[in-house]
Amino acid sequence: MVISKNYRPAPAYINLSDSIDEGAPFYDKVVPADFPQGKLRFRNNEWASHVGLDTVSDAKWVRFFKDFEPLPDNFPTPIAVRYHGHQFRHYNPDIGDGRGFLYAQLRDDQDRLLDLGTKGSGQTPYSRSGDGRLTLKGGVREVLATQMLEALGVYTSKSFSLIETGESLHRNDEPSPARSAVLVRLSHSHVRFGVFQRLAFEKNAQAIERLVDYCIDNFYPRLSGTTGDDRVLGLYQEIITQSARLVGQWMAAGFVHGVLNTDNLNVTGESFDYGPWRFVPTADPGFTAAYFDQTGLYSYGRQGEAVGWNLSQLGGALSLLVSPDALTKCLQTYPRHYEKSMADAFFARLGLACDDENTASHAGLVMDLLKVMALKGAPFEQTFFDLYGGKLSERRINSSKYNELYQGAEFATVIGRLYALTPAKNASKTLEHPYFAGSSPCTMLIDEVENIWSHIADDDDWAPFQAKLAQIGHLQEAYGHQASHWA
Repeated sequence: MVISKNYRPAPAYINLSDSIDEGAPFYDKVVPADFPQGKLRFRNNEWASHVGLDTVSDAKWVRFFKDFEPLPDNFPTPIAVRYHGHQFRHYNPDIGDGRGFLYAQLRDDQDRLLDLGTKGSGQTPYSRSGDGRLTLKGGVREVLATQMLEALGVYTSKSFSLIETGESLHRNDEPSPARSAVLVRLSHSHVRFGVFQRLAFEKNAQAIERLVDYCIDNFYPRLSGTTGDDRVLGLYQEIITQSARLVGQWMAAGFVHGVLNTDNLNVTGESFDYGPWRFVPTADPGFTAAYFDQTGLYSYGRQGEAVGWNLSQLGGALSLLVSPDALTKCLQTYPRHYEKSMADAFFARLGLACDDENTASHAGLVMDLLKVMALKGAPFEQTFFDLYGGKLSERRINSSKYNELYQGAEFATVIGRLYALTPAKNASKTLEHPYFAGSSPCTMLIDEVENIWSHIADDDDWAPFQAKLAQIGHLQEAYGHQASHWA
């Protein structure tokens, strides 16, 4: 059996276009690159089982995810999605899927519509002067990012497949020639904010309305009974709420996306497209991930602001259908949702019970904790590892190598407030996991990533990469985040 009976093709996006042959105004048909070789470096067996592709042999896997032989009853040819976007707040009408495409759509074992999209699969009409390729290092980095974020409870796309393709690439930000690869992501949406922006730029209100229907039908079916303005506003409100949730999760993970342009946010509030990402060493609000982010626009502490600004641009695109005043009223709920997401996400990381009645108080405690961590230069991941469960971890805190830091006046006050709170109902069981018996947590700082890559680059040694994935799996098992559930 090549593909299991649990495989359920659902090619929906191609039906959006006025003309399936032409793809306008939503996409263009494209031809995958012809790669000289295919060495399978990573396959996500867990997620393959959720979408019915776990029985595919490695050889056939390479034919699907390197040669892009069509999956049964799915897209006959890949499509490059059309979109525009604000890049560092400058509108760019010359972008779209430039080195990736939408390869297939299918339903998982929870009946969700999921997309298989690529990165590094060759040139498209939107490649501009680029070669449409991905470096192997870039692919390795994305696998590490998505696995770590999922383990920390972040709503993220999944790295589904990574195949080395045997080409030599020239890059300004990496030693050249660089090894090449093609990555396949499994995502809960391929609809970026920029898709709406392009249609608004083209003043195509009818196509925007069609895209709204697509998003509601496939991602927010609870809005299926709405009509007119309520339908558009309902979708916008859902996107605002889910985007706010995502930022809170990034912040609690100590994660900096690096390039929060409007084309790097989507309608389900799912994290995706990992370029110059970083995890913060300390709770430094000014910490940036991209060397080219000279003003700190997308720094750790400004991610909430950046997503709010991008949501306002999405609202501008939707104003072709409903009044700007009504959209603004929705957008004004964003700070409240962001505050709640910060409280929820950080309290989950701390193993403390969080209730809606005390959201403002909980969010205030989170901000006070982050300020003290920044002031004292406390290691980010270590601090949340040590403080997990609040009072339940008092003995662990006292034996931590950072105990002297925690005993200082500033930290002691905040820790006292944590001790006064109720641990989450599963915190005691979580602390029994062997992960918490160690003295240090699993981290993903840039030096670790570079070390993993150096072993691959110098000796084709993948053991440190596999070891890190095993550590991440241990972390995920300890916290109990279910990989089979996105939300």
